[in-house]
Parts: sequence; structure tokens; C-alpha cells
Amino acid sequence: MLPAIGQNHPQSGNYAPLDSHLWADATYPLGAHYRGDSVTFAVYSRNASQILLEIYDRPTGENAKYDYWLTKNPNDDIWRAKIAGIAHGSYYAFRCWGPNWQFDQKWQRGHSNAGFRADVDDFGHRFNPNKVLFDPYARELSQDLETPAMIAAGENAGMYATGEGDYKGVIRRQYDTGKWSPKGIVIAPDGTSTGIRPRLGAEKAIIYEAHVRGLSNHPSASRLEDILKGIRGFEEVANVPDRYRGTYAGAGYMAKYLKALGFTTIELLPVQETANDNNPDDRPSGNYWGYMTFGYFAPDRRYAYDRSPGGPTREFKAMVKAFHDQGMEVYLDVVYNHTGEGGNWGSNDVTGFVSFGGFDVVEYYQLTDEHYLVDGATGCGNQLNFSHIVTCNLVLDSLTYWLETMGVDGFRFDLAPVLGRTPSSHQREDRGKQKQFFPKHTLLEKIEKLGKKYDAEMIAEAWDSWGYEVGNFPTGWGEWNGRYRDAIRRFCKGDGNTFKFIEQVNGDYHNFNDQGGPEKSIDFIVAHDGFTLMDLVSYNHKNNLTPWPFGPSDGGNNNNDSWDSGGDQALRRQRLRNFWTIQFLSRGVPMTVWGDEFGRSQNGNNNPYNIDSVATWNNYDMIATRSPHLLPTGYREAYHNNFGTGTNQEERNPLFIFAAYIAHLRNNHIALKQHRYGDMVLDAGNDVTYLFKKTDGISDLTADDRCIWFLIDGSAVGDHDFLVLINMYHLPVDFRLPSPSNNYRWLRIIDTAAWAETDYNCWSVDQGTVIADNYKVNGFSIVVCEEIN
Repeated sequence: MLPAIGQNHPQSGNYAPLDSHLWADATYPLGAHYRGDSVTFAVYSRNASQILLEIYDRPTGENAKYDYWLTKNPNDDIWRAKIAGIAHGSYYAFRCWGPNWQFDQKWQRGHSNAGFRADVDDFGHRFNPNKVLFDPYARELSQDLETPAMIAAGENAGMYATGEGDYKGVIRRQYDTGKWSPKGIVIAPDGTSTGIRPRLGAEKAIIYEAHVRGLSNHPSASRLEDILKGIRGFEEVANVPDRYRGTYAGAGYMAKYLKALGFTTIELLPVQETANDNNPDDRPSGNYWGYMTFGYFAPDRRYAYDRSPGGPTREFKAMVKAFHDQGMEVYLDVVYNHTGEGGNWGSNDVTGFVSFGGFDVVEYYQLTDEHYLVDGATGCGNQLNFSHIVTCNLVLDSLTYWLETMGVDGFRFDLAPVLGRTPSSHQREDRGKQKQFFPKHTLLEKIEKLGKKYDAEMIAEAWDSWGYEVGNFPTGWGEWNGRYRDAIRRFCKGDGNTFKFIEQVNGDYHNFNDQGGPEKSIDFIVAHDGFTLMDLVSYNHKNNLTPWPFGPSDGGNNNNDSWDSGGDQALRRQRLRNFWTIQFLSRGVPMTVWGDEFGRSQNGNNNPYNIDSVATWNNYDMIATRSPHLLPTGYREAYHNNFGTGTNQEERNPLFIFAAYIAHLRNNHIALKQHRYGDMVLDAGNDVTYLFKKTDGISDLTADDRCIWFLIDGSAVGDHDFLVLINMYHLPVDFRLPSPSNNYRWLRIIDTAAWAETDYNCWSVDQGTVIADNYKVNGFSIVVCEEIN
């Protein structure tokens, strides 16, 4: 006869419960934690009536080996247990009962209906003990909801659904998921170092947004030494071993490359556990970007070379150390606005919870009066409810873990306005008030304080489907500046939006002066969700139906402010240099996208969320050629030859050399990385003024001016002055240079025009040409002069 549910475990020794009479008053932290030779378990649920802890020998294919009833502490609604002698790497999960599905002694594993009352009751509860749940605080997860092995066994993610429907001849709500559901893994503390955090000032950051696989998965990552041979500054870059390509370990190898390129910070697309085990690499499908998070404490196992229990954690920490050893920061893109659990599957009675919603849907998620899950702000099936302390604490605890234990230096928050709303403060159907954003939301303020405590950057994607909140986050938050993106794109294709352009180049004073200064404006022109920079100058419209390996993908923005440069390849390269120049001379923090340094193209796909291929991987072979888009893709579909062929003499990508030059120029000059705005008085005070004029350097600008003279007053802070001459008119224009200071002269160090590509469009101060009086700037080009004595 089988032991009763909850009693299947040893009574003494390993795997025996310890101090069970104290569990109701215990304060063990959420998650699974070693305490001496024992492990404590704790999960939150206000509305569950019973919770069963299960221990498994293996993550799949078997029922639980041991089980235990947890005890609720009524003071904090956390259910706890303490178990002796659980080994590192053990697998664990939970089953929950509640008002809509009460525990019945007749219930057994294996498709039971005992105790069932409703899939969803009048209060919105959706408990189902047949659906095994993983710990929201698990430090690692065993596998995704759906894996290749699961598919091979004839199973699929349909098993997680509730409701009356059929799954393999069983009513879905009754189908037991224990043999296949993801499990938490008990992880012992390890001593892997994350190195010494650089603690750079925010104004010093130069951000490189990248995907872990995209950074090193292409075979060229294993040939970097040959590719970069002869390029000054890249001598220390090593080949990524083949076995590490596309992993955290592979990303660690790229730290020296990014340091040599001139970047200070890598911002990784989501690395918290998401559903990607089934992502194909031979067709469009799946979740490449990773914006459907399941485990907010767990590094994604697919990105680890070492996938043993604890392996992803150790490998991630070693990657962080590799960047820290180069004096570089690691930021993470985090997705706390919604989870990967999705929403209702067509009808109200059907959901597919595997964690949060299964523990307490009315606490974790925003609901309608009819108890449907809301996703109006996210478009991803659900959105978390930050009226409740459980969700706020989940975010704060997760951030603290990645800061303290995993060693990261900052975060970018996807669809961050969701974190500033309080749905439970208003009627559920009052959409106007549901959409209201509160800059003083307790969670936003606590996140900012956490950033101060750990000297970490907190950066918002300050918009979602319910609102555009750029400039409205609390003081101390950084923000992706969509206004900067739009203004720069438009001006650089000749739109003549003069005043919006100079406002953004000057750091968007009106939006960020009271937020902590220009360093809180993240100046991006492209990001992962859109065109690459190469494609921005190569297409008038998105090309998302392009064949594999570049597509097809659905969605994508139709309004891109892009221009194909009239099909002129030389002009495209010239315009790429314009964007790099403006971005790296603007006030604020520049952010570029992986591969933009050598012209990575997605053949016009501006939404490749489902593409894990050469289109979204850095092909470093593009560095060692003047014609990067003539390289083979390995498929019938070739790169569109948007780049053309550089006119430089060496067989080397001219854009790559220029990008490294402008990044190091910014790094080497304090005038270009200020945390204050200027006072508009030249050579006075201790701040850097940006002065904008017409081409004569005297007259004030007017609307629709496409030619701008602007001076960066670096001498006010003991640096050099820079003069930037911008011509976004199609014909050459004469600019008047100011008289240099005594014993100084103006040296031309950048000219983005096509004629200068033979010299890579940039010169050191030892090679720069002295310029005086007037200079003719070619159409759609930029000249930069530095004042040197």
C-alpha cells in the first residue's frame, strides 16, 4: 500500500523532516537554501489551502521520490519546511490545493479529479494539484516546459493546460505533469569569484547591447586571432574555443574584444531562464530574444557549456569576472512586467501555469472582473500586479541576488512602466485609471535605492502599450531615450528637425535635468528590436518576410524613420559614420547593438525575435574584408549587398576601424562624458557647454536648418575643444571656423565623407590636417576638429 500523500519520506536521517513543530513560526527565506546539513524550503501563497513539496531523483520521466506537507506561517503567508541531508543537485517542485480544488484523501498522482470544484472560482482562484509547479525563487531550473526529449516521447506543452479539453485522451485539468514539468534545483553555495566590480561613473559608460548566443555562436568567433591580426589594440583577443561558442564562457572570451573596441559595458539580452530549449537553428521559430521569463533567479541553462547542477551559475559568474578583469561592466536586460506563463488559452477556464499563477494567480497577476488575465500593457498574455507585496518583493529579491551573488553592475527594465502601476487601487474595468503611471511608486523608489546601495545602474525602457513615460521615472533612474533615437534618425536623413535634434544632442535637458543629468539619457539609435544600424540606412520599409536565415518574422514597427540612401552603397557607409559620430559626441550614454561596428545586416528584418541564425550572430569575418556582405551565409539566401566595397587599400572593414576610433575618442576625453549640463558660457565655470550655430559660427539656428556648427567647450574642464560641422544637405556647404586660442590650432580628426574612406575617415592628432578659416563639408557628412596646441 502506498504511503499517504505527504508522508512518503524517511522519518530519520537524510531526507527526513526536521523541527516540523517549528515550521509555522519559522522565517526561512523564500527559495531553497542550505542551513548546515539541512535545506529549508519556502514559497509564498496567501490563498492556498495546502502545499506539497516533492523531491525527485531525476528531472523527467519519473514521479516524485519523496513528499512533504509544508506549514504556513500566518504572519507572512509563506509555507515552509526543513529537510535533512538533501544533496546538492537535487530536484524539487510543488503541488497546490486551494478554494477551487480542495484536498481530498482520494487524490493520487496520475490524472485524478478528486477534490475538484472549478477551474476558476468566483474569486479568480485557479489551483490545480495535477500541475506540478517550480519554485519562483529557484536558483536554477532543470529544463524548459517543452524540450526535445519531451517531444521525442510524444509529449508537448499542451499537458500544462486546465479546462475540459482533451490531452492524449485525458481531460486536461486532470493530466498529471509531474514527470515532465520543470523542477527547481537545490544549489549549494560555491566560491566562484565575479571579480572586482569596476564601479564606473554612469557618465563614463559606453554600452554594447548583445545576445549571449549572438555574441560568439558564429564559427568566426573561433578565428578571431587571424581576423584581428595587425589591427592595433586587439593583440590580446583570443579565439573562442569551438565548444564554448554561444555560451556564457564564450561571451567571457569576448570581453577583451569589446574592451579593445572601446566599450565599457555589455548589456545582455535576457539571461534569466526562459523557454528556448526547442529553439531551432535551421528555421524561424521559438523564442530567440528571451523576453518570456520563467525563473527570475536562474541563469538560462541553454547558454551554459556546463549544464550540470550549479554549472550555469558558476559559468555565468566566471563570465562576469572576465568582464570585470577588463574593467568592464555587465548589465542585464530583465523582464519583470510579465512572465512566460502566458494568459488564457482562448477561454476563461483554460490556463497553463507552471509556477507563479499556480501558487496564487490573484496575488501575482492583474485580472479583469471576469478573472481573465490582463495583458494590455505588455501584449504577452499577462502582466504582473505591482499592487501586491509578493510581486514587489520578487523583483527586489531577484535584483539583489544578481547584484550580490552573480556580480552584475546594472539592469535595463523591459516595459518598465508596468512596475509603476497599482491595478488593485482601482476598479478592474476602469481602464483609464488602470493605465495610470505613478513615478513615486514604492517599487520604483526602492529599485533606485537599491541602485545607490550597490552603485548599480537602473535603466528603464520607459514605455509600453499603455503609455510613454520617457523623462517621468524617479530621479536616479536612467532611461532608454526614444526621443533621442527619433530625432537623430530624422535629422540624419535630411528632415531638418533642427531644434529637436540639438535638444537631444545636448542631452535632452528638459527631460533629464531633474533625473540626475545627461548620464541618465541612454542615447540609442537602434536596439535589438528593430533595424540594425546597417539596415537603417539600407531600407525604406521593413523586410520581415525575407527568407531564412534572415526571416520570416511577424510584427515589427512600420514607422522606422529609415532611408535606403537612394541605393548608394558609398552613401550608406558615409551615413553609418555620421550616426557613430553624432552618437558618441552627444551628451548622454551611447548604446549600440552587437555587430553594428562592422555592418551586421538582418536583410531588413526589424523584428527577428524568432531567428537564431547567421542573421542575428556576429560574423567576425566581416572585419577582415572591405566587402562584408559578399561573404557566404551558408544558405541559399545571401546577404543583401548593402555595404558595398570600401575604398581603403587594406582588406579590412573600414567601418570597424572608424567605430573603434570614435569609441576611444570618447573614452579618452572627459569633455565627452560629462554628468552635468553646460551653462552656455564658453570657457567659464567647470562645465562643458555645447554651443550650436549656423555655418558662420555666429548666427542663431532657425527651423529647418540642415547644417549645424557646434562647439564642445572642453577647455572649461581642462580638456580640448571640439568643433563639429554637420551637413545634412545633399550638396557641399562651406563652414566658418572660429579663431583658435593663442598658440592653438584646429586639427581635422574626422571627415565622414566618402573621399576620406581611404584613410578610414579618421586621423590621430599626429596625422590630422590643420584647418583654418573655412572648410567645405560634403553633403550628408560630418567633420570634427580638435583644438591642439
